[in-house]
Amino acid sequence: MQKAPEFFSDYQERVIPALQKSRGYKNKHQVPKLIKVVINTSVASSPDVKQALEIAKEELALITGQRPIETIAKKSISNFKLRAGQAIGAKVTLRGRIMYEFLERFLKMALPRIRDFRGVSTKSFDGQGNYTIGIADQSIFPEIELDKIKRNIGFDVTIVTSAKNSEETREFLTELGMPFAGRNNPKKSIPVEKISTSHVDAAITTPSQS
Repeated sequence: MQKAPEFFSDYQERVIPALQKSRGYKNKHQVPKLIKVVINTSVASSPDVKQALEIAKEELALITGQRPIETIAKKSISNFKLRAGQAIGAKVTLRGRIMYEFLERFLKMALPRIRDFRGVSTKSFDGQGNYTIGIADQSIFPEIELDKIKRNIGFDVTIVTSAKNSEETREFLTELGMPFAGRNNPKKSIPVEKISTSHVDAAITTPSQS
């Protein structure tokens, strides 16, 4: 039987009890949990959308270990030479094991590689349990070989949780190890050498459509 990801074990063994204590949850089922992580990119502003889209899909697959789906323009925009129904981006929706493994790498390995990194924004909550981080380019991800980057591609990483409001979401993500700007984050971290990279050599999986 395959061992549970370290990040999931940490959630069960440390995060749940810590949040029960700090927020007074009566049982562990009240504690927020991760539902899915969505990584999304748009190439609509590229002069060569078709080629840019293929590159974006390749990079997303490398970063996540899952095959992306294309996102479609809902209406035509003449200034960008876009037509309704045209593929203009790509996204991956991660759940379960692959979600925990991605988020662990993202927090422990990718974010610290951002130049002059001082924490993520505290203003990107939507009030409904979701938090989005904008990433300028793919070079921070350890799966990407810098000398093979054909063009810089930006991403939005949206973490969807069961938290009920922004305050609860922030405390939950802080306990998971999210390095918010303007505060220290002394939470227990998992050693980098324990972080799984098995997805890189695994077969690309078929994504969820939502």
